[in-house]
Parts: sequence; structure tokens; C-alpha cells
Amino acid sequence: MSRDSLPLPEDHHRLVTQALAALEVRNLVLSIQDASFPSVPGEDLGRGSPYSRGAADFLETAHTLGFTGIQLGPQGQTSEANASPYDGTLFSRNVLNGALSPLEDAAWGALLPRGRVAALAEARPRSAGPGERYRWAFRAQLTALDEAWTSFRRQRAEPSPSAAVKGLADRLRVFRQRNQAWLLRDALFEVLCEEKGVPDWRPWADSLDGRLWSPRPGEEGAAAARIQALESSASEALERYAFFQFLVHEQHEGLRERTARWSLKLYGDLQIGFSPRDAWAWQGLFLRTYLMGAPPSRTNPEGQPWNYPVLDPEQYFTQGLGHGAVLRFMDARMDKMLAEYDGLRLDHPHGLVCPWVYRSGQADALAAVQHGARLFSSPDLSDHPELARFAVVHPEQLDRSVPRYADGEVTSLTPEQVQRYSILFDTVVAAARRNGRDLGDLLGEVLSTLPYPLGRVLARYGLGRFRVTQKADLRNPSDVYRSENVAPEDWVMVGNHDTKSLWRLVGEWQWRGTLKAQADYLATRLCPEAGPRREDLARALAQDPGKLAQAKFADLFASRARNVMVFFTDLLGMTGTYNEPGTVDERNWSLRASEDWRAEYRERLRTDAAMNLPAVLALALRAGGAASVTKHRELLAGLDRLADQLRQDTP
Repeated sequence: MSRDSLPLPEDHHRLVTQALAALEVRNLVLSIQDASFPSVPGEDLGRGSPYSRGAADFLETAHTLGFTGIQLGPQGQTSEANASPYDGTLFSRNVLNGALSPLEDAAWGALLPRGRVAALAEARPRSAGPGERYRWAFRAQLTALDEAWTSFRRQRAEPSPSAAVKGLADRLRVFRQRNQAWLLRDALFEVLCEEKGVPDWRPWADSLDGRLWSPRPGEEGAAAARIQALESSASEALERYAFFQFLVHEQHEGLRERTARWSLKLYGDLQIGFSPRDAWAWQGLFLRTYLMGAPPSRTNPEGQPWNYPVLDPEQYFTQGLGHGAVLRFMDARMDKMLAEYDGLRLDHPHGLVCPWVYRSGQADALAAVQHGARLFSSPDLSDHPELARFAVVHPEQLDRSVPRYADGEVTSLTPEQVQRYSILFDTVVAAARRNGRDLGDLLGEVLSTLPYPLGRVLARYGLGRFRVTQKADLRNPSDVYRSENVAPEDWVMVGNHDTKSLWRLVGEWQWRGTLKAQADYLATRLCPEAGPRREDLARALAQDPGKLAQAKFADLFASRARNVMVFFTDLLGMTGTYNEPGTVDERNWSLRASEDWRAEYRERLRTDAAMNLPAVLALALRAGGAASVTKHRELLAGLDRLADQLRQDTP
């Protein structure tokens, strides 16, 4: 990291670490998804990658600033038509993340000629909209990877290939052997889409190829023969697919080594949905007539028909009560993920415990999801009689006076019932333990809704929920998003990838005339003793949006939470929105840190227009009152000095 770009005193990391310990904050995690990472000049094709040189600089800065972990988004393969990582593949990694510049080096057999990546970067359509930039990057990346694949095959076939190419060939062979179970399924999907000339399997769903991994009774032999024939006729395409996956998996291991050197825990994202590729490959595991969505809630008042498959509870166990097909699938998925990350964000864990389901094939999917039901909490619904066989609860355990989706619909559970709700969740916990992970590094993305069964399951393992403080209702003292209601095991944050940036919100609060209400609330949180000092703080925050934003961050650290998460836009002072839930917009999933992010961050720090971590921590420590100020006098002096130096840009 260049200290000329972002001057940081030698004791910055030490003092921040001491402050986190004093505040009893166990984890300070920076959240950023793959596409948002910055690039360095000469290697930017228009989409970020966590494996690039630009990402390495960014992550080293995160470590130096004092972060203890990095939260990534889902890293599965996306399609050219859909950039959402939450619709990516479950086993295959996204080859768009493959860093191309290393492929020009001798260590990778110089699979690309020197200057090839710079030429692609120069050709990218800088002035195009986000959708076109993504599609161009998608095509350019695959073109470059195809060139690398062709070069690898040619060099491997030479009488005396280089040691680098020999090593690649050996490691590729081992990789294919270890991952054949999912590699074959995912690669065959691509082969069949290419053969049929469509990128989607639904047009050919009602054919043997459409149900290749889930044949009808009597078709098993034909399906096996078809798979064998494809393995023979498409052997080159299958190896090409494996080579691309090998490359990006190796680069992920390199990222793991770097983050370990910096003592940064790396968190993955266990998405609840399935990509079309996975829906095809694993369709035999799903219910045929129901899909998963989100019911009406504070977050999404209309509900959301996600169109995600639902794992079939009748395939959880075998008749002998061993692990059935669904649990074997979950074990394979979880072991792969927890071997590749130090912890996991559990996307919509409701889907593992008490999924909201709705009928498939309905003309009005939104109406269908609004009239859906909880899979395991519907013993006697007249409009969903098929769900009765999955019910864990009895009718007398339901409160019929509230909507089906209400948190309190289920009123009580026995320990045995909690265990039944927890079956899929238990596979996550078991894999974490098998892979030596701390259960505290399983992050349950519970937002505004916490159904009683899910709360009981999380409590079994001492896990908390997400508290997104920008959503706090300042008129309701019991609101779940207010920092005073946070529990130690919770994860607290100002915002996330699905919310507006704090810096945009501060501007909105200002022109809406609600900045004073925020200032008054924060003053009570950061100055617990009523009196002139609190009044002065409230007045100062109301008059200075930058100071109010710093106070909003400090509120996180002053809470009881041991875990704090910061989205990259909030750290850097960016006003853009990464994703607006419930919308189909090509701007979603495209926001990035720029090549000049360090200079921009440095400039924003001058005016409190970006997160000044030492200043934030000092505010939080002072919120502990006179005793805390006295106890941490020396630490506070150091933090104040660091904060001023960041504002003045002097090391």
C-alpha cells in the first residue's frame, strides 16, 4: 500500500485494535461484493474481482485501517443476462472473477501474451451504461480465458512443456478428480445449452436432457447412457469448463492466503436461492408444486415472488433415518463453502428453517406469494392442504388472529419441534464444526422479521440477527433496528448492499427536515447523561451532516453488539446504491470503488464526508461516560490525534 496515497501513522492499526477491545467489539467486518472491487490501470475490463491487484491493495488498506474481516457476496457463476450474484451457481465459481494479468506471467505458463490484458482494458466501453459494460466484460473475459485455455492445451501437448505448465496440468487433474460430482453437472448444463442454442433449460425441460439428473421411472438407463455419451462427445468442453473453474479456485486460495497474512477473516455468502443451472442439475430434490419467496414485511410490504425451488422435506432422510438426498446435497455444499471461507453470512435463514412458499405456475406470482404459507407451520390450511404433511406444529400452537407471515403466528414449540425446524440449519452448524469454524462466524441475515421458530433455532446456537440502524423508527423505543435494543450476539450496521448509502441518507434527512430528530436521538445514545453537554452535542450534529454521519457510525460501536459490519460505500463516503431490492434495473450490482478510490477517500476525510474510524471509536468510548473517559484517557488522546491527522492528510 502506498502511504503517499493514504497516509496512516504507524500506530493507527494498534490504536484502533485497542479501541475495539475496549469497546468489546469482536469483529469489525468490511462488506464488499466481487463486482465492486477496484482495479489498477491496465487490467480493468469493467468489473471488479477480489483476486485482482487492485483488490489486494484495497484489502491491505482495510487491514491497516483496523478491520478484522471481509464479507463477500455470493461468488457463483452469473449469466450474461443476469448480473445478480444471488442468482449465481452454488458450486461453480464465477469465472468473471478470474484475474487475467497473472496469466501473462511465467508462473502461469504465460498463457496470455504480454500486453493482452492491457489491450482489452483499453478497449472497454467506458461511456456505456452499466448493463452494456457488464455484458462487454462478460464476453471479453470469456474470450481471454478461451485464449488461455487454447495456449494451455498447446503447451501441454508439446514434447517438453515447461515446469509451470506441467504443474498446472497436474493440479488440474487433481482438481477434476476431487470436484467431479459438481463439475460434471455444471459443465453438462453449459454443453447442452450450447447444443440447443438457448441459454435457458426451460424450453427443453420436458425432454430427457431436461431431466437428465432426475429421470422418470423407466428412464434411468437412457439417462445414464446419455450422460456417458455426452462425456465422450464433449470431453474437450468438459475439460475447458474444469480449467476455467480450476483457475478461479486457485486464485481464491491465493486470496485466502493473503487475508490470513493480514489476519482478516474471509466470510462467504450462503445464498438461499438456486441458479437455473442448479435448478436443472438438482431438480430431483425439489417440491414440484411450490416455490420460495418472501411474504409481505416491513422490508418489502408487497412480498417478493423469488421463484426459487424448495427442498423436499420428504427427502431429508432415508427410511432408515440416514441422510437422504437433500441432506447429502446440503453436506456437500456446506463442506465446500466452509473449506473456502472462515465464516458465512446466511442469506435469508428463514428459508432453511421456516420458508415462505407459494404455488408455482400461477399467472399472478405476486398474488400467489401474498397468499402463501410457511412450509412447516400450515397443518390445516384450506387453500394449501398439501402442506399439512410437512407441518411441525399443531393447530393449537398457532395464533389465528395474526397474518400467516407474522412473527408470532407460531406461539410455542417443544424442544423436539425446534429440532425438526432446525434440520437444514443443523447441516450448516455441523459443517462449521467439521471445518473448525467458530459458530459466532455464522451470520444470520434476519432483518425486520424473526418468526418464532427461527428465533428458537438461532437461540439453540447463541446466534443473533442483523440490526440495520438506518432503518430505525425513532418514534418507537422497542423498534428492532434501534441500537439500544441490540444484543451482544447481533451484527449491527448502518446499512448493507440492499440499502441506501449513509451519505445519501444524510442528505435526504437534511432536505426532509429530519436531521434534527436523528441528531437528538444520537445525542442521547452518545451522551447518556442529560444536560448541557448532550444539548450541545445534539445541536452540533444537527448543524453538521458530516459529524452526524460519524455519530451514526459511533452508535454502532457504543451498542452492546460484539459484531459491527460496514458496507464499503459507507466507509468510502460514496452516495450510490449497490442494489435496490425488488427492482429489475441494470444499475443494480454494478457500483464499484474507482481506480482513484484512495485519493477520493482521502479527500472526503478532510470534511468528514467519509468514515473516520478513529473519530468514530473515540465518540463511542466517550459514550461510556466519565468513567470510560478516565479509564481510556491515553487511548482517546491517540484516537483524537489519528482522527485529526486523517482530516489534515498528514502522516
